[in-house]
Amino acid sequence: MAYINKNILYKRGMTLVELFVALAVFAVIMTAVYALGSNIFIYSSNTTGSYRATQNSQVILKTILKELREASPGADGSYSLINTGSTTLSFFSDVDNDGLSERLTYSLVGSTFYRAMIKPSGNPIGYSFANQSTTTLIYDVINGNSLASFEYFDTNYTGTSSPLIQPVSPSTVRLIRINQRIDIDPNRSPIPIIFTVQANLRNLKTNL
Repeated sequence: MAYINKNILYKRGMTLVELFVALAVFAVIMTAVYALGSNIFIYSSNTTGSYRATQNSQVILKTILKELREASPGADGSYSLINTGSTTLSFFSDVDNDGLSERLTYSLVGSTFYRAMIKPSGNPIGYSFANQSTTTLIYDVINGNSLASFEYFDTNYTGTSSPLIQPVSPSTVRLIRINQRIDIDPNRSPIPIIFTVQANLRNLKTNL
């Protein structure tokens, strides 16, 4: 009589259904891994871009503050401040230290922040828009209607008072605040960054 060894393990192959299930599970896992990796890459890219935008904006705003603090009459005798709008600021400042003030205009157009400069020239000396050079400074500015790019304060400013209501007369301004809300991708993290700096106009300073 033949005996069957019950300790012998019999191996069997996978059925077609099991194979399909295994492939489906593998596909789901790979899709999840790809999505996770893609999101990590996008977040990292946005974070890096936001950091660079932050660094760039800080440098630019520091430059504007220096120019504003040293605002002075134009080479043609014009008053130091020209245009004091909520999205455009024009003034004179000797940025190249040659004894003659350049005409500078900073403006937010759409979501882009620009700088335009005109060097004095001619006889009699003046400022020709034909000689104006324009530089793009900052992209992805989303101030909208809720945040003015430029705010102005007079001699009554105490540190907490509200800015002057537009239209603002250049002759009343003694301090200027600059606001920039930047978001390189509104649909993704990180959240927008708001930069706010302010400068006293030294050559116009009275009681500030």
